[in-house]
Amino acid sequence: MASDNRWLTSLKLELAYFSGRVWWSGKERGGAGAILRFQRVRPRRHGSFQPLRADEITPRFLDRTIRALQRWNYDIVGLDEACRRAVIMPQPRRFVCLSFDGAYKDLITFAYPVLSRRRVPFIVYVPTACVDGVGEPWWLALEEIIGRERRLSLVVEGDERHFTIRTSGEKHELYAFLSGWMRSLPPPELSAAINDLCRRYSVDLARLTRDAFMDWTDLARLAADPNVTIGSATVNHPVLSNLKDADALREMTMGRAVAETALRREIRHFAYPFGDRASWRRAHVLMTEQAGFASAVSSIPGIVEAEGRTNLHALPRVGWDGRGHSLRAMRVLLSGVAFAPVQPTRSI
Repeated sequence: MASDNRWLTSLKLELAYFSGRVWWSGKERGGAGAILRFQRVRPRRHGSFQPLRADEITPRFLDRTIRALQRWNYDIVGLDEACRRAVIMPQPRRFVCLSFDGAYKDLITFAYPVLSRRRVPFIVYVPTACVDGVGEPWWLALEEIIGRERRLSLVVEGDERHFTIRTSGEKHELYAFLSGWMRSLPPPELSAAINDLCRRYSVDLARLTRDAFMDWTDLARLAADPNVTIGSATVNHPVLSNLKDADALREMTMGRAVAETALRREIRHFAYPFGDRASWRRAHVLMTEQAGFASAVSSIPGIVEAEGRTNLHALPRVGWDGRGHSLRAMRVLLSGVAFAPVQPTRSI
């Protein structure tokens, strides 16, 4: 079913491109520009069980994307410039801002060589506990355990549950179920659940974190590049809507403080962890302002409007499904015709 929906979405984007809607309605819906959202950049992996494949692109696709944006006459800008253009009159050329979530190590290993060679600005959003090596990236641990096991047992809502996962389909189904359940848990229960699972199946969560994420030396190297902006994504990358307001604000302010201390520079921009509509609330928008951030990005799809019509602390982004390869589809997304008009959010 998911693959059918993905195919149908791809078909609609291709039809929109060839129908000409990109060209005749682009001026109306293209807004000031767009913030592209990526997560992992690494060579294609083999194997039928890749539940996070949608979050990955290859270095080659990143390079193709940058060259296409330049060919389409987009201005590739940093987030400070994107925010400036969001509050002024529309400019003759639209912008695209490249953003990368998670501070994964493959950003500096595979993406940065492409980005630096093309000399384009970008921003990376950092969950500081992962960079410190003490985070608990439960989504990666879950992928590793389900990928290698044929049977799995764990306690779900007080009951010992047992699952047979011999086929790729069974593994994907279980991953979807458990990841949805874990996302619903408050942080102490989530930590207990993933640590229990890692103990049962001999996964070293600390090792997994160190292997997957950059350290402060890596980030300092990026921060020394004037084309790179470092943003914050809290300390522990929690689902903010699962936290009390005081705890959510503490995650924001502490994440910023840790990054500023480690890198000795001001951190002005924030990303809501996970970023979809279920993961944060309107109250969190006010918190990002209270914490002193100049902007906050979500993963809600949309285009950034000019003249202040888009709230800088609830910025939409255009996410890219790494299972797709069509630059035509990307051009349709950047044109804005695939999205409903963005409603003003200044009153939030």
